[in-house]
Amino acid sequence: MEGKEKLIVITGATGSGKTTVRNYLVDQYHVGKVITHTTRSPRKNEKNNVDYYFESDSSFAKKHFLEHVEYANAKYGSSYEGLKKAWHNNPIASIVLDTQGAITYLNKLGNQAIIFFIQVNDHNSLKKRMIERGDSKEKIKQRLCSAEYERDLKIPIELRSSVHIIDNSNWQTAKHTVDKLMHELF
Repeated sequence: MEGKEKLIVITGATGSGKTTVRNYLVDQYHVGKVITHTTRSPRKNEKNNVDYYFESDSSFAKKHFLEHVEYANAKYGSSYEGLKKAWHNNPIASIVLDTQGAITYLNKLGNQAIIFFIQVNDHNSLKKRMIERGDSKEKIKQRLCSAEYERDLKIPIELRSSVHIIDNSNWQTAKHTVDKLMHELF
């Protein structure tokens, strides 16, 4: 899959603003969007084939995944077909992944993968953001108590030499950092 295409991999803890950053890249820079697959139920305002491909366990099992993971009792994955589709009309695409998925993409795509790690210094605001986006109290509790949540709060050793850190404690500051990175990288 080596080529001139680039993939901005957006990673960080749940509630850190990964999707907000991805949406900004799509709207402001017309970056392609890799749609990923999940078996979790849609949140309010999420649409199938736009935000995710919402799958059943059996349909999820039939996909050709570059990476997949189970998180908070739901399966998530990104397919080769989704990546190729995002690159079809735009040589720069973006994807939202957990840190394990980011490591996989960096290993498989090498310098085609550009890693953005989104962090928020106040962890209480992460919970508030999950409430605001419509997650149920049960889902929030599951996520905040998970090993994956703890893992995704920190930059993994495998990403440290390649990562671009974006502090999203304040959206205006984060947006400025994203703009600066986009002008430097492209």
